[in-house]
Amino acid sequence: MCCLFGFLDYGNSFTAKHKNLMLTVLSKECELRGTDATGIAYNSHGRLSVYKRPVPAHRLRYAVPESARYIMGHTRMTTQGNEKRNYNNHPFAGTVASGHFALAHNGILHNDERLRKKESLPSTKIQTDSYIAVQLLEQQKTLDFDSLKYMAEKVEGSFTFTVLDSRDNLYVVRGNNPFALYHFPDQGFYLYASTDDILKKAIEKLGIQKWNREDISLSIGDILRIDRKGKLTRDSFDATELYLAWEQMSWYTRRFPSVYRSVSVYGQGIGISAIETERSYLQELKDIAACHGLLPEDIDSLLRDGFTYDEIEEMLYTDFV
Repeated sequence: MCCLFGFLDYGNSFTAKHKNLMLTVLSKECELRGTDATGIAYNSHGRLSVYKRPVPAHRLRYAVPESARYIMGHTRMTTQGNEKRNYNNHPFAGTVASGHFALAHNGILHNDERLRKKESLPSTKIQTDSYIAVQLLEQQKTLDFDSLKYMAEKVEGSFTFTVLDSRDNLYVVRGNNPFALYHFPDQGFYLYASTDDILKKAIEKLGIQKWNREDISLSIGDILRIDRKGKLTRDSFDATELYLAWEQMSWYTRRFPSVYRSVSVYGQGIGISAIETERSYLQELKDIAACHGLLPEDIDSLLRDGFTYDEIEEMLYTDFV
C-alpha cells in the first residue's frame, strides 16, 4: 500500500518554514502505508520540480521554496520496480503540449505491459506499473478531464491518482482506492492523504484540529480539479469495471460479514459505502500479497483465523519490505 499526500496553499498564507513543517508531519503519518521511497512535486518560478529518494519520509529533508504553493507527495511500498533505482519511484514526470506534469498513484495496475503493446507506447526503463498512466496521458498530448478520463478507463487494477500540472492545477482521479481531502477556507488551503485517519493524526500533531474545515467528498469515478485559486471543478469517468470487480467478491461479503467494519478509517468522507471500501482494501491486500508469492486464499485464511486487515497489512509490510 502506498500513500498520497499533499498541501495546497491557494491563499498564499504560509511561509516556506510552515509549508515544510506541514509536509514533514503529514508525510511521516503516511509512513503507515509505505517506507520504501518518498517523493514530492511542486512548481516554483514557472518550473515543475520532482524530488524523490528511496528513503522513508522521516529521512527526507524538505526544502520547498516559499514560491511553491501546491505540493503533491507520495510514500511508497514497493510492489513492482526496485525502489533503489530512483526512476521507479513516485511522482513521475510527464510532458504534454501545455507543459509538464507530475503523477502519483496509490494502487496496483495489472495491464501496464498489455497496454504498452496495444497502444504502441514507447518502451521505458521505468519498471513501475504506475508509469503507464503517464504514457497514456502523453499519448493524448494534453492534460485535462478528457485525457484523464481516457487514462482511467484504460487501466485495470486498483487506483487513485493525483496529477499536478505546471500551472498549479491539481487533479484527483478517484478510483477504488481511498482518498481524503480537507479544506480550510479561513486560511485558504487544502490538505489531503490516502486515508481520513492519516489526515486526522496529522492535523492533531500540527495543532490545527480546531480550525474550521470542510471534508470534500469524492466518490469512485470522480475526477476533481483544484485550480491555483482553490476553485473546485468536477467530472467523472466510467467506473463500471471497478464496481463489477467488487460484485465478483460478493461471496466474501456473505461468508465473512464480520470483517466489514466501520468506514471511519478507510472510507470516511469519500462518499462510498463501507462494504465498497472494504472490498477495495481486501483486493489491494491480495494484490500486494501476490507480488510476494502468496495466494489470495492465504489472505482469506488469515481472516478466517481472526486476523484483522490492519494486522495482515502489518505482517506483509514487516515480512516483505
